[in-house]
Order: sequence, then C-alpha cells, then structure tokens
Amino acid sequence: MQRDPEDLYELGAAVPDLDGVAMLHYLEGFMDAGAAGRRLAEHLVTTFEPETIATFDVDRLIDYRSRRPMMTYSFDHWEDYDRPELTVRLMHDSSGSPFLLLAGPEPDHEWDLFAAAVRSLADRLGAGPLIGFHGIPMGVPHTRPLGVITHATRAELVTGQQRMPDRLQVPGSASALLELRLGQAGRDALGFAVHVPHYLAQAVYPAASAALLDAVTSATGLDLPGDALHEAAQLTNAEIDRQVSESAEVAELVSALERQYDALAEAGQDTAGDGEDSLLGGEEMPTADELAAQFERFLAEQQGRGDTPPDR
Repeated sequence: MQRDPEDLYELGAAVPDLDGVAMLHYLEGFMDAGAAGRRLAEHLVTTFEPETIATFDVDRLIDYRSRRPMMTYSFDHWEDYDRPELTVRLMHDSSGSPFLLLAGPEPDHEWDLFAAAVRSLADRLGAGPLIGFHGIPMGVPHTRPLGVITHATRAELVTGQQRMPDRLQVPGSASALLELRLGQAGRDALGFAVHVPHYLAQAVYPAASAALLDAVTSATGLDLPGDALHEAAQLTNAEIDRQVSESAEVAELVSALERQYDALAEAGQDTAGDGEDSLLGGEEMPTADELAAQFERFLAEQQGRGDTPPDR
C-alpha cells in the first residue's frame, strides 16, 4: 500500500505563500559537536517571533523508549507531559524578510517518507532552498578561526566555504537523507558543518554556532543578528584560555594543534584537507582521545574546586 507523505504533517489554517524563502532545518539526535546546531536553532527561536505553521506526527516518527520524554509527577498524580514537537515555524528577520525553521527531534522511523513529506510541505508553501547545519569534531585549536564545510545538491551552491576532499562513508542521518532526496528531485538544498575543537565537542561552544550563523546569512542574505552568540563566544573562549593556562600539559596539546594549523595555513592547504598532513589526520597531531581526556580531566579538577567548565 502506497503511503501518503502528507499524512505525516498537519498544516495550520492559513497556508502562507512564501515564494522561494529559505527553510532552515535542525534535527536533534545526530552528531552536533559543541551543540553548534542546537544553539543556533535556539538563538533563532528566541531572537525572532516564531509562528508554528506545520506540525509533524511525532507519534509515528519518534521511538519514545529510546529517548523518553520527561513527565512531571506532583505528590500523588501525573501533572504534565513534555510532548516532543517537530514543527515548521515561520519567522521574519530584522529587515522583515520571511524564513522557515524546521526543528525538533530527528525521526527514528520512516525516513524516506519524512523526506517526501518535507518536500511536499516545501512545495505547498513555496519554500526555496533547504539549509541544514551542525557541528563536527575536528583537530583544530579554539584559538584559530573555525572552518565550515559546505555541501549541496548543486556545485553552484557551494561557495566560500571548505569542502571535504575525499569520498567518505559515514553513519546516515535524516537531515543527510533529506538533502540527498531533494537533490535527486532537482530541488536546491545545502548544509553547513562547522569544525569544533574535538576537546570541546561535549561542551556548549557558542563560537561554532556563531560561525554557522555567519554561513547561513552569507548563503541566504537574511538579516540575522548574532550579537548574543558572538558575545557568548568571547566569554567562553576567555574562560577556556584561563583554564588552559593553568595546565601546562593541556596548554602544550593546544599549542601542538596551533602549530599544525598554522603550518597548513602557511602552506596554503585547506585545514579540512586531504592526506596525512590535514587536520583530519597527521602523525604529530594529538589524537582526539588524548586531547579530550587531558582537557576533560583538567576541567573535572576545576569543578572539584568550584570552577565552572566552558558550557555557556
């Protein structure tokens, strides 16, 4: 029996005609180093006034037993249920231009039908390119500019950002499948993956979210102020610098990353580049496990003294 993708979502009473506006998307559950994508999605929702215009059927898409929603028990009865929401919200940037944000938990089921449903929804709304974003751990120091890898359904959409040089086989995600299926259907879609220092991959790292915001604004022309993210990034980096300076061992590991980063930049190589000397490889670079273990152990010691880790 053929399944109807439009059964997966419900549109609001008034369906706007958006004539090619960007639909941003962030689905929580896949890799997102530094909480880069999640923090950006939260920034957009809190900065602008979102209006929910479509809601997906989470009962069909989500496996509640793998990530149980929170419920509130009050004395002698269940008081509240934090129901997951996967929605499309309409917002307007600082200049009044509209854009969409698809956000919520990554579906556990019916990925292909979900991709078809998003395509159907985009067609009904007249939405233009779909743009995803998230963070990936990379062997880079927090003291250098963060790179952003871009990928898209057409080569012409890939401008001004870094590209992965090789073919890779990686675990899939609903966002990646969505981009693939849209490309196969002749629709424009692209995504951004910001490099997050691998020793900060488990922390909230606002600098990565700010880099994603800059990439999104460059690709869309939207007026999306990022002052709050940039301010949080400065405060977080200052705290990281302070804590790194208190550990000679961690400082040396960060310094080793700086030397390799600078050597690649001086040689004119892409910092996400190919071969053994890239920041994806390299014999002299500290491993992710080594650097993360040293840094996390140091942060744990600071917490034991009452200090706060870089989780702003």
